[in-house]
Amino acid sequence: MCPPPPPDPDPRLPRTRTLSEPASKALVARFGIPLPRERTATDPEAAAEAAAAIGFPVVLKLAGDGIAHKTERQLVRVGLGDREAVLREARDLLGRARPEDGAVELLVAEQVRGQRELIAGIVRDAQFGPCVMLGQGGVLAEALSDAVFAVVPLSRDEARRMIDGLATRRLFTEPHRGEPALEREALADLLEGLSRLAQEVPEIESVDLNPLILHAGRPIAVDALVEVAVDPRGAPRALPAALPDGEIRERFRPLFEPRGVVVAGVASHPGKFGFVTFHNLLRCGYAGALHGVKPDAAPVLGRATHARVEDLPPGDLDLVVVCTPNHANEALLRACAKRGIRAAFVTSAGYAEAGESGQALQESLVRVAEELGMLLVGPNGQGVVSTPASLCAQIVAPYPPAGRIGVASQSGNLVSSFQNLAVAAGVGISRAVSLGNSAQTGLAELLEYFAVDDATDVALCYVESVGDGERLRRAIERLTRRKPLVLVKGGARSEGQRAAASHTGALASDDRVFDGLCRQLGVLRAQTVEEAFEWAATLATQPLPRGRRVVVFTSVGGWGVLAADACAAADLELVRLPDSIREAIDARVPSRWSRGNPIDLAGGETRDTIPEVLEAVCAHPDVDAVLHLGIGIQSATAAFFRSGPFFPDHGLARMAEFHEKQDRRYALAGIEASRRHAKPVLCASELVVSNPENPGPAALRESGRLCHPSAHRAVGALSALVRWAEIRERNAAR
Repeated sequence: MCPPPPPDPDPRLPRTRTLSEPASKALVARFGIPLPRERTATDPEAAAEAAAAIGFPVVLKLAGDGIAHKTERQLVRVGLGDREAVLREARDLLGRARPEDGAVELLVAEQVRGQRELIAGIVRDAQFGPCVMLGQGGVLAEALSDAVFAVVPLSRDEARRMIDGLATRRLFTEPHRGEPALEREALADLLEGLSRLAQEVPEIESVDLNPLILHAGRPIAVDALVEVAVDPRGAPRALPAALPDGEIRERFRPLFEPRGVVVAGVASHPGKFGFVTFHNLLRCGYAGALHGVKPDAAPVLGRATHARVEDLPPGDLDLVVVCTPNHANEALLRACAKRGIRAAFVTSAGYAEAGESGQALQESLVRVAEELGMLLVGPNGQGVVSTPASLCAQIVAPYPPAGRIGVASQSGNLVSSFQNLAVAAGVGISRAVSLGNSAQTGLAELLEYFAVDDATDVALCYVESVGDGERLRRAIERLTRRKPLVLVKGGARSEGQRAAASHTGALASDDRVFDGLCRQLGVLRAQTVEEAFEWAATLATQPLPRGRRVVVFTSVGGWGVLAADACAAADLELVRLPDSIREAIDARVPSRWSRGNPIDLAGGETRDTIPEVLEAVCAHPDVDAVLHLGIGIQSATAAFFRSGPFFPDHGLARMAEFHEKQDRRYALAGIEASRRHAKPVLCASELVVSNPENPGPAALRESGRLCHPSAHRAVGALSALVRWAEIRERNAAR
């Protein structure tokens, strides 16, 4: 009989029990996990006979359902070379058994030799369910904390990418101290086996294979620990059927393409949300019908308002922006529905963010919206922007330029950040939504919409909480089969780490699991808001590269050296400069130029050199992408001329005009070559920060192309572009 499980310290977590090592191994063996030759015994004599049959040296362990950590209790003996050693150690191990260990037995196993160890297993994530884990194993597992995760089910390709995701992968994938490299397909088999185990045995809470010793290049699980739920979970929750593309578009049409908008709670005071929303809609040129609802029906910004929704004149109305107190909102939605309004953006606060009473009020609001068949965004949201409709229905600034990036954020401030970056860069936005409390419509729904929205080419989002992990996963899969998703996540601190008895569980932080899901589904996860926007802007405006072969073109050597280092760190190939390009440059500049990649003209260029070199580099079939560094240098000199006491005399006016014309020409030449040959050309200059009006960066901005503030930032964006090209190719091959 197994002892009853100890009480769980957290009543929200399922009660579990630990299988003995023999029982754990018997279970995992059914799914193809490779194990050493081993036998069980109940007494020292039987153990000695088992050891003789296996062949010395052997490993001897005390096993039982109540024993989880044998090493810590000194219940493992290794290198036993003869019968007498087995008898002696078996007697000692049996003498160490405790009452709480339950029924114990001796486990005799062949001693597997290998210098490298991995750890693999299964852990159940609260949001995404069972996940497969792979990491550096043995005593270094938690010290190095090098582990990757993938959500079940796991495909063969995803299993291979898990191996590539390890920071220490070269320790295993290359020969090491006379041992052969890891047999990648054998490890992929093991990871797929764990995925099948998690699917077919739903009571599994965790599996810990630590260590996996690499023996002759093949992983062997010399230890296994399985935890199962005492209380059955039942069948997994079935998600509702996914909506067809057309139904999703129609559901969101009243929000993003409204024929008419009502601002409920419009105010006369410029400090009120209702005033700002009404002002922003007027200021940004919304062309549909616009009405304000205000109890005293006083005019606002010279426009008449109405005391009640019922008083609105007849006409096509689709969207209400709710700026009224929360206690009035349910009746407001009912009145709006009678006027044909089918979408509501609720800015009002005092809902779930305010505690239990607010949560109840929020749930009631959602029930009303569902009853009315109304799309509800918020409450406690900042607003919605849709540039194709000239719609700026938000309680803050700015209004971004029109573009192809769809923004969804669980923080209103981050929507503003992305829009401010769009204004500065000149790379525009199609839709932008602050999700507020996501009471009815959350991130998953917005990502599904971006997947089918003809105005959006790239999705950009900020995430803090996952919520329904299965729902979010399905939405991401739908989106990334068609379009790139750039994501930045907050709340990635270690406080989210779950308590766990196994090494696998101890390594399974919430953020690691989320990172694994991003890798698995082809999400481009950025670390900062600036990085996320630059990646999205690059994806929205540049052609996709055909490979990783890069040429760096610079007018100053130091920039090129740093860019080359950044390319190497990003696993981009600084391609050997083709002979035909070298010959073309030789014909145009003195021999002092760098004669390699990075291309540094060393100041030898003339009026037409840079456009001609950009054309030659982009045209070559061995080049997939170009980094053009130093745009705007000549114009910086021109600006210095213009600001000094000698301007415009001494030829300074003529030279300043020439410099500015050339920098603009260089920027446009790169864009033209990029479009003509369908290859990305990324420009970088810190002048975009110090002097955004410099003609070089300004020409890029006016043309809808991004000027990156540094070579490293440009390389990061290029790496995202390359990864998305590879993800898209992989998706097409499915």
